[in-house]
Amino acid sequence: MFHRPTPEETVTTTVDVAIPCYRYGNFLRECVESVLSQENVDVRVLILDDCSPDNTAEVGKQLAAQDERIEFRRHAANQGHITTYNEGIEWASGDLFLLLSADDYLAPGALARASQLFKTNPEMSFVFGNAVLLSDDNVRQALEPFGSSFSAETAVLPCLDFVKAMRGQNIVPTPTAVVRTSAQKQVGGYCHALPHAGDMAMWLRLAAEGPAGFVNATQAVYRMHSQNMSRSYSSARLPDVQQRRAAIEHFLEHSAAKLPNAAPFQQILFQSLGRNAAYQASEAFNEGDMETSRRLAELAKELYPGVWHTSSWVRLLLNRTIGPRAWRLLRSALGAARVI
Repeated sequence: MFHRPTPEETVTTTVDVAIPCYRYGNFLRECVESVLSQENVDVRVLILDDCSPDNTAEVGKQLAAQDERIEFRRHAANQGHITTYNEGIEWASGDLFLLLSADDYLAPGALARASQLFKTNPEMSFVFGNAVLLSDDNVRQALEPFGSSFSAETAVLPCLDFVKAMRGQNIVPTPTAVVRTSAQKQVGGYCHALPHAGDMAMWLRLAAEGPAGFVNATQAVYRMHSQNMSRSYSSARLPDVQQRRAAIEHFLEHSAAKLPNAAPFQQILFQSLGRNAAYQASEAFNEGDMETSRRLAELAKELYPGVWHTSSWVRLLLNRTIGPRAWRLLRSALGAARVI
């Protein structure tokens, strides 16, 4: 039987993609071209050059001159990434919105897959998916938020399920996060007080506006290189946990009224973060950073008073009892035993 397309099927989804760029002129063309080549969606691109000292302006102007779908703006002075992100959000007017760093790029079909999931689940606030981590030496590593054993093609997660899946940390590969623009406008921009965990706070707040969608496919390539600000910061264990705590507190402060009962969200998030703080305390101890380990352990107890029941805390106690060198030997022996 002939199928007459519904209005939703015939109208092409519009997607606005803001591309902040600071010193990433060498990556910019590949990033933009990955957006323009997306099929079955109508894209617009805004390149935001945050006063880069490299050739970003030259490349950006060339790209804008070559395609009317591209707009280029350059800041007269560097304004920082949060202000630049928020400028992109203010500019957006399409059905969907994506904030895509100039050093990352989209996989073929990414926007069409996200758009289709929105069409079948219009109540969703945002969609994310798998990514590929690409190192300086071109080594590729799969970044799969739900692991390789997850078999469903898509998933829709109500806010509480999304919070449970996060386990106190950011599980969303940022270049894969396509947001319903109306939800983004409702939530607003990124928080200047969260320069290193603003994305985690954003996904939590968006999830309070509507379910989060997941596409079980590679949606983007995320570059890992020496200039990544997030990479250098996340290796600092104590500040990283402190920023994630601030992100959770920001979410609870701004979104509690939209939750049926904020207590379970608070409990899950802080317990998960407490476990992770205990784990990070063990890692710091093994590295010989005793002061950071002590402070992380205190923070773990503050976040989750029952943390001493967890395996992360037991591991920390073992480390302290037998010392880091003996713990490394024990861990190696246990690993060898599992292989045998």
